[in-house]
Amino acid sequence: MSGISDPFHFESALGVERVAGVDEVGRGPLAGPVVVCAVMLPLPPAEFDIPVNDSKKLTERRREELAAALKADSRVRYAIVERSPEEIDRMNILRATQDAMRAAALALGEPAPQAVLVDGLGFQPFPFPVQFLVKGDSHSASIAAASILAKTYRDHLMDEMDALYPGYGFAKNKGYGTAEHLAALAKLGPCPIHRRSFAPVAQPTLF
Repeated sequence: MSGISDPFHFESALGVERVAGVDEVGRGPLAGPVVVCAVMLPLPPAEFDIPVNDSKKLTERRREELAAALKADSRVRYAIVERSPEEIDRMNILRATQDAMRAAALALGEPAPQAVLVDGLGFQPFPFPVQFLVKGDSHSASIAAASILAKTYRDHLMDEMDALYPGYGFAKNKGYGTAEHLAALAKLGPCPIHRRSFAPVAQPTLF
């Protein structure tokens, strides 16, 4: 089905019918929200042949194609949650991400997931039985699907932010601390979507 050797291994091992995969994008950038997606895919033996994979291993064009396919499949349920730069500054990026992961799983609604697979290191509490998988987007179809939907959503959002706040190159760097972005930050100062608690924003220096 995909570049994942056994895409539903972890889902099937849980022994339940409704499994959600959760992933985030945007923990590292200096600007913009952190975005989390929760996805429930039709599990085997249901026919599902969208070849999902870790979004970082896909070209932009392929991510867009797979995101469109996931959204067009009526059996796929997903929810996307953001935590704003202001919330990140208030809570810190780790807590903001964890809060968004819990919220995204809950936002799937009813019937609720019976178990959740989350990309990354463990944390508690979580509203459903949960298993944490380091590099889960390379091992679980559900997490991979979440990574694709979260990545394409945030990329589109940063394209919009580029038009609102020109000069920082958000359409290209998506808010990450590239040399171009840091140079613009030193010249222009932070804009409303910069994360003030991140050191390069708090103390910009010329590049």
